[in-house]
Amino acid sequence: MPAYWLVKSEPDAFSWDQQVANRVEPWTGVRNHAAKNNLKAMQRGDQAFFYHSNIGKQIVGIVEVVREAYPDPTAESGDWVCVDMKAVRPLQRPISLAEIKADPQLADLPLIRQSRLSVMPIAKPYWEKICRMSQQRS
Repeated sequence: MPAYWLVKSEPDAFSWDQQVANRVEPWTGVRNHAAKNNLKAMQRGDQAFFYHSNIGKQIVGIVEVVREAYPDPTAESGDWVCVDMKAVRPLQRPISLAEIKADPQLADLPLIRQSRLSVMPIAKPYWEKICRMSQQRS
């Protein structure tokens, strides 16, 4: 059974449109140990929400893990890893952080509780709720 995640990217550094254009892209540059451990836990076939942080602050699409953790080629030192992500589909309607914060059913979502974490697990009920909010099939 696949797991669900949320990955953040600043759209001026790497956007959803770039992910779509590139189709498969390594998710590099993670330099937080908790986020690194989440990357290591990802399995092929897991899906993740693609979240625009800083600018936009909204979930805009869904990506899928197509290659599990391997050494991050952008790391100068350390045991940093990346995974390869494939664009699956945009959300029919982006879901903003404000909309998520306004929904009491999403109060325990890691995006709210650990707002600075760039790679985080999403429990299946939260995944399904956000997909419904966007009128997107889960």
